[in-house]
Amino acid sequence: MERDRLVREKVIVLDLGGHSSHLIARMIRGLKVYSEILPFRVPVEKLLQASPRGVVITGVIDELDRSGRLDVAHYTAELLAAGIPVLALGSSLSWLVKELGGKLGLEGIGGGHTGRLAPTIYGVELEIETAAKQKARSVLAGFVGHICGCQPTWTMESFIKTSIQDIRADVGDKPVVCGLSGGVDSTVAAALVHRAIGSQLTTIFVDHGFMRKYEVEEVTSIFRERFGGNFIAVDARERFLDSIRGVTDPEEKRKRIGTEFIRVFEEEAGKLGKIDYLVQGTLYPDVVESGANKAALVKSHHNVGGLPEDMSLELLEPLRWLFKDEVREVAGELGLPDELIWRQPFPGPGLAVRIIGEITPKKIEILQEADYILREEIAKAGLDRDIWQYFAVLTDTKTVGVHRQQRTYGYMVGIRAVDSIDGMSADWVHLPYAVLDSISKRIMDEVEAVNRVVYDISSKPPATIEWE
Repeated sequence: MERDRLVREKVIVLDLGGHSSHLIARMIRGLKVYSEILPFRVPVEKLLQASPRGVVITGVIDELDRSGRLDVAHYTAELLAAGIPVLALGSSLSWLVKELGGKLGLEGIGGGHTGRLAPTIYGVELEIETAAKQKARSVLAGFVGHICGCQPTWTMESFIKTSIQDIRADVGDKPVVCGLSGGVDSTVAAALVHRAIGSQLTTIFVDHGFMRKYEVEEVTSIFRERFGGNFIAVDARERFLDSIRGVTDPEEKRKRIGTEFIRVFEEEAGKLGKIDYLVQGTLYPDVVESGANKAALVKSHHNVGGLPEDMSLELLEPLRWLFKDEVREVAGELGLPDELIWRQPFPGPGLAVRIIGEITPKKIEILQEADYILREEIAKAGLDRDIWQYFAVLTDTKTVGVHRQQRTYGYMVGIRAVDSIDGMSADWVHLPYAVLDSISKRIMDEVEAVNRVVYDISSKPPATIEWE
């Protein structure tokens, strides 16, 4: 589906660099106005083609990367000529003043003092990451609503309605397959497409061998009940393991797994007859982090940057422009049960990107056991619904230890627990010491190959949520 058919008006967040762009985009969407992030290296012509009602500039441009890359005065002049309101926030304001050689006159927006550089260019010395949420929201509401004249039309109810119409228009009476991982994203994508075309949809769950303990049985049971005869489970454990045998580079792992997924879906679709479309649960953060629209690459998500170029199936990605919290809102609107809506976020490549270095069947077994203990202890402490995501990582570091008065040389396991809304940023969770103690003791007592447990206290950014 084309995004422009889903939104009537939008505000572009122009990212100079840094980490505030996604916070601003989410705040604008919270005002029920569609927003989209574009990196500053995108040509002004491409930005104008998107027909935005306004542009918000944020971040700090990298001086080393700036040389010869962009004629700022020309770029801004084109925005002025188009009559598009521009709001520069925080550090980007002083940069813009310097580049334009302008002086600020003060004007009120959203109850705050706002500098005005030109008839349609405004600036606020406000750093979104450190500002009070209400103040930031007030400034953005003033700009988006008062200056840009945007109406609050971006709701998940209207998104579902428009998406269903577009899916039906795109697909017609053709059969469609959907790749299910068991996570909330692919589940909601399947439910939305099923709402649109019913029995034309066949869902395919691929067991790649990198699932958490007991997860294959749980997922299979849930989806057989929901989709009945239109649900196919494929055991592809050996072929996926073969595809990444000896591979240690995280990007290469993701790309090989992404390619293998597509090959399995193509083969299964071929058994069903002529299939043109493959549904995926791709989200907006996947697109942004995979370097779309000339944005900086964080990592290639298996369902974006990891896709092969010679695909025989056309992708249908109804959630491609949504953040995670919006997806859960869509799930609620579609009537999905809480146990599906609030499942732990789980990467498509599964435990393959939670095992550092080469992957072996033994390492998979070790991590499954450690992760299962972690999840049991979190649930026992009553924290399973309070923490956005928690998991174990099997490192490639081995350390000396002592077990039953014998020297051991075992693996070090990392524990990760974070709070987030959309996965674009995250804070590490201050787990109670008693819970950490229980987790650590059980893993070292019950998982023979592990003799050390560490807790990850890194936030995103600068770290990512996953270790690979």
